[in-house]
Amino acid sequence: MILRISVSFVGLLLLSACITVFAEAKHIKYEDPKQPIEARVEDLLRRMTLKEKIAQMAQVERTNLTGSVLKKYAIGSLLSAGGSVPRDNATAKDWVDMVNKFQKGSLSSRLGIPMIYGIDAVHGHNNVYKATIFPHNVGLGVTRDPELVQKIGAATALEVRATGIQYAFAPCIAVCRDPRWGRCYESYSEDPKIVQQLTEIVTGLQGDIPPNKPKGYPYLGGKTKVVACAKHYVGDGGTVNGINENNTVIDWQGLLKIHMPAYPDAIRMGVGTVMVSYSSYNGVKMHANYDLVTKYLKGTLGFKGIVISDYQGIDKLTSPPRANYTYSVQASINAGLDMIMLPYNYTEFIDIMTSLVKKNVIPMSRIDDAVTRILRVKFAAGLFESPYADLSLADQIGSKEHRELAREAVRKSLVLLKNGKKPNESVLPLPKKASRILVTGAHADDLGLQCGGWTISWQGQSGNNITTGTTILGGIKSAIDPRTKVTYKKNPTADFVKSKKFDYAIVVVGEPPFAETKGDNLNLTIPAPGPSTIKNVCGSVKCVVVIVAGRPLVVEPYLPSIDALVAAWLPGSEGQGLADVLYGDYGFTGKLARTWFKRVDQLPMNVGDSHYDPLFPFGFGLETRPVRRS
Repeated sequence: MILRISVSFVGLLLLSACITVFAEAKHIKYEDPKQPIEARVEDLLRRMTLKEKIAQMAQVERTNLTGSVLKKYAIGSLLSAGGSVPRDNATAKDWVDMVNKFQKGSLSSRLGIPMIYGIDAVHGHNNVYKATIFPHNVGLGVTRDPELVQKIGAATALEVRATGIQYAFAPCIAVCRDPRWGRCYESYSEDPKIVQQLTEIVTGLQGDIPPNKPKGYPYLGGKTKVVACAKHYVGDGGTVNGINENNTVIDWQGLLKIHMPAYPDAIRMGVGTVMVSYSSYNGVKMHANYDLVTKYLKGTLGFKGIVISDYQGIDKLTSPPRANYTYSVQASINAGLDMIMLPYNYTEFIDIMTSLVKKNVIPMSRIDDAVTRILRVKFAAGLFESPYADLSLADQIGSKEHRELAREAVRKSLVLLKNGKKPNESVLPLPKKASRILVTGAHADDLGLQCGGWTISWQGQSGNNITTGTTILGGIKSAIDPRTKVTYKKNPTADFVKSKKFDYAIVVVGEPPFAETKGDNLNLTIPAPGPSTIKNVCGSVKCVVVIVAGRPLVVEPYLPSIDALVAAWLPGSEGQGLADVLYGDYGFTGKLARTWFKRVDQLPMNVGDSHYDPLFPFGFGLETRPVRRS
């Protein structure tokens, strides 16, 4: 009797266990969208092996991966570095097919964790052929228009999602304090208040965060939005002499006052990720700064999203880079970085991480914190429910509506610095009707030059075949009376200008495209042949000089000969926006968001400094009214 009861009891236990296993197999919590995100994260985390956790912390360049690798390793994220594309002039379908192929590999891994794909979309979807290229941030700062910037964020998100990508490495919320810095054009302003205002772009990229969301949690507002990235944390715009990736020397209160203010705003808006700066703070590399990453960003500010490294950022913790890669991994992970933009050596990274964890050099709690944050962002982004992209948004790339928005942004970002050689003698707006006019300068008819760096390729490039858009010359031709004869000559002689008896000339000169360290510049003069073009033209005919550049340049020597001077910054693909204002369809309204210096020996010089003696002060900008035409 006792034996029979015992056998029956054991049978019941086995039956109960089978039912439990079956029920669990049928209802896996992390796969259930009705479950709270934190419950899903916790459930998935406990199922993961150490190797799977570490692989989630790796972000790898797409050229180094295949679907089978993603299946085997369950890599957490992919990226396209600047100019890394499926093929030249790739279409939305090319992009979507590529991203989906990678995603299929990720979903075939043991736990089926989707990857997240990142790309630098810093002034529109700038790697993609035919995408709308908006003005760089240096121009948008001039507008002081959060609503406009939010719309640009929303348009950018649509174009990014049209290619199947869910994550944009934007916005840059650096406060550039020295225009010699090669990344100054990525900064809205030298004034942290303007940078704070325009951090509103996060809500355009990600959507407006609902009021009931807990502080610091990442948010994404659906399939038309992208995960954003506030960068580069922190102080990247304050390095000594504006040298890229250099040391920012400032006291704690100065850091909080100048370089930090936009980060709490981005976090309040639900920004999904924060990218760490290559630079140092008072000699401590940010990629190894425990106090600022773990204690302040994660602790004091309560950021719950992903802290990601910059491209090969941990390699540069040693000099020369990668001199001791094990140390670089240890120092960055223990400082609080969650995802490492490797971007190639994923097997080495996984092996070193595994060894460091097994030796308790990196605590398991640190790994779990990182992976919790990565999974949290992926669940918030809806990747588990909708991992694959489709072509439903393909028509958003370079759409008419987005190009009109970019054109508006160009109009509002222009700053009129001079308008006439004498008081009450305005040159602008220009007459549309004239006998003959001259348009000149290397930047007048070159789409690549007016877009600048981070356009199709990392460093940018010259030429009109890199993507689609309207050059400044094209915009002028479409704005003027069809009977006005337009002559374009890139660098005319003075004799040529005098002989043709032009009514007026528009001279468009500036900097070549560049990105990051290649843009560091200690003299900030207008590159040749710009000065000779100004001299030859403005000495012979009434001239309007337009500066196309990522920062103020030395212009004081040329001012006496110039009738009107316009700062157009890096306007992007819609050159008509400049013509709209030159010819008075719209008025000049832009105000400098950067101090325009006289000489480079004054730098760094920012509004409020005791030695402040600018050529054009912060906030300066002449205005014109639109012309009424019958």
